[in-house]
Amino acid sequence: MVDAILVRATGGPEVLELGKVPAPKPGAGDLVVSVAAAGVNFIDVYHRSGQYGMPLPFTPGGEGAGTVLAVGDDVTGFAEGDHVAWTAAPGSYAQQVIVPAAAAFRIPEGVEDEVAAAAMLQGITAHYLVTSTYAVKPGDTVLVHAAAGGVGLLLVQLAKFRGGKVIGTVSTPEKEALAREAGADEVIRYTETDFAEAVADLTGGVGVAAVYDGVGRTTFDGSLASLSRRGVLALFGASSGPVPPVDPQRLNTAGSVFLTRPTLGHHIATPEEFQWRCDELFSAIAAGRVSVRIGGRYPLADAAKAHEDLEGRRTTGKLLLLPSAVSVA
Repeated sequence: MVDAILVRATGGPEVLELGKVPAPKPGAGDLVVSVAAAGVNFIDVYHRSGQYGMPLPFTPGGEGAGTVLAVGDDVTGFAEGDHVAWTAAPGSYAQQVIVPAAAAFRIPEGVEDEVAAAAMLQGITAHYLVTSTYAVKPGDTVLVHAAAGGVGLLLVQLAKFRGGKVIGTVSTPEKEALAREAGADEVIRYTETDFAEAVADLTGGVGVAAVYDGVGRTTFDGSLASLSRRGVLALFGASSGPVPPVDPQRLNTAGSVFLTRPTLGHHIATPEEFQWRCDELFSAIAAGRVSVRIGGRYPLADAAKAHEDLEGRRTTGKLLLLPSAVSVA
């Protein structure tokens, strides 16, 4: 038996309970991995709360990194002892997890497991947003909400690397400092200033080529108002809640703008695309061009605390659960 977080009924963070589950065995095409670190993401919150339905009981989490313990039949390219990372292995809030080999990426030399776990979902999300959803070009000005969050910090760095000018929004002076350190050219504290008005001032009334919005309900209207003519609103998350239905005519009056609701799975749907995005991201990390900020490390037993901190926007960077760590509670 191995330790795992169990959700027996959907609800608040308190439903995350530490329990025991049978040690996994690999099926054909699978790896069994000892989890060094599991990423904590908003999709885990949506599963826990019931916003996205899951059969009960279940172990949350889909992202992590660790060491291969066993290799199933029909697996090539991986061996016991390899360090791998993943974005799509259900049940990753556990000491051990089954990872489909097709969804695993071998961590390159020089990148630690915790950094790899912190980079996978948010890093690949940032990568597809700036390369595929709206491909940032030299001279573009873009707006990044929650610029000191896990995705936000990576978006700032990757957009700057592609030659863009980045305006970020944050809530506190401490988060402003982090966003500027990541390379943001301008930072708006949305708690003190109407960010759409500030964007208009900063762009001479032109607006931005793209808004990368993972916040949702509370920022949507301002995001739409911040776009330049034929700009792109990439609504990739809803940390403040889902956006109500939108009349398409609003896209016309906003300047013939584009609204898209992208998701990670559609951007790593083939092994080739998954490998390409991972290769580009981890090459940048290994070379020091992209820095991954880990904002909090929690023992597995403290998963509820991690969710509370994530939902309360009390964190910056990535939150990780460490199955080998011991709770002090």
